[in-house]
Amino acid sequence: MNREEAWQLVTEWTQSESLIHHMLAVEAAMRAYAHHFGEDETRWGVVGLLHDFDYEKHPDMTAPGGHPFTGLQVLRDMGIDDDIIRAIAAHASERTGMQPESLMEKSLVAVDELTGFLTAVALVRPSRDIRDITKIKSVRNKWKDRSFAAAIHREEIEEAAAALGVDLWEEHIPRVLEAMKGIAADLALDGSRLQDEP
Repeated sequence: MNREEAWQLVTEWTQSESLIHHMLAVEAAMRAYAHHFGEDETRWGVVGLLHDFDYEKHPDMTAPGGHPFTGLQVLRDMGIDDDIIRAIAAHASERTGMQPESLMEKSLVAVDELTGFLTAVALVRPSRDIRDITKIKSVRNKWKDRSFAAAIHREEIEEAAAALGVDLWEEHIPRVLEAMKGIAADLALDGSRLQDEP
């Protein structure tokens, strides 16, 4: 599956702008990690883009046909390669039982919730611009505040970064942050949200 085909699938299944922004952020982060590991950036990006494409229509993660099971079946029916399907299954290992093993699978787990956290950090800045996060210290301060973005599982991100063999603060968070800065406009994290506010 190429990027255009993946994007078409995402837009057919998802109307929520915030969910589309999340998938775009994960795509960018996965491409950054593919580059770091010398892997196929397009392929890894497709995994990031598709990982939640079925969530809006099937949000009940306790149901047999909920996320990600419906999406996985759609991809199987399309004849998508097993490594892509396995990576998407592994990002929901607590439901699928598929533990992340490959670098691609571990990277998806490592970046998934982190993109949400970095989005939250950007949105509380006066500019609403992720490019204004110039010091990792400002991210660390929010990280320590457990009431901030409380739904984000910080321990999962920490464990996933360790499983990848990258330092959380020196390498992992800066890499994902830079990837997201590179597509700030696509994520509506370029200050444009201020225009929508009263």
